Amino acid sequence: MTTTIQFWDFEVWNFLITLSILFAAMLLANGLRRSIPFLKKSLIPSSVIGGFIVLIFSGIYKAITGTLPFHMVSIESMTYHGLGLGIVAMTFQNADKRSGKEARRDVFNSSLTTVSTYLVQAIAGLCITIALFYLIGSWPQSGILLPMGYGQGPGQAFNWGTTYMNQNGFTHGSSFGLSVAACGFLAASIGGVIYLNLAAKKGLKRDENAEEKEDLTAAVITTRGEIPLSESLDKLTVQFALVFVSYGLAYAMMLSLSKLCDISGVKFLINTVKPLIWGFNFLFGMLAASIVKAYFKIGKKAGFVHRSYTNNFLLTRISGLMFDLMVVASIASIDLSAFRYREFWLPLLLVCIAGGVISYFYVRFVCRRFFAAYSDEQFLVMYGMLTGTVSTGLILLREIDPLFKTPAANNVIYQNLWSIVLGAPMLLLLGVVAQSMTMTWVTLGILVVLLALMLVLLYPQFDLPQESQCEVKTIFTHSKRKRAVAGILQQSFVLRFFISTVRRDRCRRPASS
Repeated sequence: MTTTIQFWDFEVWNFLITLSILFAAMLLANGLRRSIPFLKKSLIPSSVIGGFIVLIFSGIYKAITGTLPFHMVSIESMTYHGLGLGIVAMTFQNADKRSGKEARRDVFNSSLTTVSTYLVQAIAGLCITIALFYLIGSWPQSGILLPMGYGQGPGQAFNWGTTYMNQNGFTHGSSFGLSVAACGFLAASIGGVIYLNLAAKKGLKRDENAEEKEDLTAAVITTRGEIPLSESLDKLTVQFALVFVSYGLAYAMMLSLSKLCDISGVKFLINTVKPLIWGFNFLFGMLAASIVKAYFKIGKKAGFVHRSYTNNFLLTRISGLMFDLMVVASIASIDLSAFRYREFWLPLLLVCIAGGVISYFYVRFVCRRFFAAYSDEQFLVMYGMLTGTVSTGLILLREIDPLFKTPAANNVIYQNLWSIVLGAPMLLLLGVVAQSMTMTWVTLGILVVLLALMLVLLYPQFDLPQESQCEVKTIFTHSKRKRAVAGILQQSFVLRFFISTVRRDRCRRPASS
């Protein structure tokens, strides 16, 4: 007997209804944001506002009908896959890299800033939740989700929150991770507005028409040698095909490695490595896209590929679409019932507040030291990215650099490869931190060591102002031995960090000298 479907069955319409709700919420949010001055000045992305609209709407709908207007699996799947598909689209983009020693240095410094901020967030988050574990019995490892929600975004926060919920018994783990990510967007908006207002008092000009400024020329939309905009296969269709085929290849890679873990029978591979594989779907997506991209590059050199099939403008639009869907779906996926428990909302509140404050001051300090020529622009894009997503950082950056004339935007794009390499040890710790309380303490210790290593990499570039160096030298001035000690202290990173932060200027040289 042949099984048939009826077109009025909910299963036929479920996915489209879900998309319709998400898109309608984003359109409503965008309208509210443009018409309500407070929302516009808050710099909260429309997708974030849309996510809260869906969350409130679904809560009211469930209270009235007893069911949700969509399947939660569909929403959670969009959160999971939105990150992977968006990263794949970004990987296919071809951008003109800045050349020169200074440009490479700025990109590397950006990656150091990114990874060291992840580590600072992870250490702060774990310290808070470990303390709360002994005080109120909350889940001790939940603080490790701070860099996932703030630094990596909703996709990774959901991935690891769900993994800890399924593998390690973290009740409401996925909602905790998504709530951290949602608070990250709020932290980005609040911190960004505070910084812009403080900077305005010091003379920084904020562009009130930043959103209306576009740099759209023919060269931006298309380049010579690309496939036509419309032929037997539409150009946009080709871009989507490349993205989804690459993501399918990534799935094949993950499935193969996962099967090998199951076949091995080794508990470490099954319980630790396998979740890591599926948690890093975006990394496999990047790898698959790089392979496909390399195929076209080799084909051009060999002569069997004659045109360029990728288009930066369309790929940027695809990645933006995927990230917007990921954000609105992630907030809509939060389980509000979890907020009834003190063990859920108290760690969440403390971790998110600490994460926002610590990230703000740490990123501000680093940007002022490393990117003096454009420290305001670099801070806004880095802080926005390290509490929300790259898109959040670019929204903040556009407030003072709407056409991206400074290198700040390029720095956060090209730093990804270095960030993955330098941040790999921390990412691997995510698979072991929740295995036991002992491993939690071990992980915390390793994170401290990794942060120290990041600071060692940062250390050679910390140059104090001349007057601060003079202050160090005047501490000891009476003997050769004391002057030798002063020289050692002058090279101490901790002292240099302290002095440059406090900024005492008791030993200014005369202008004539």
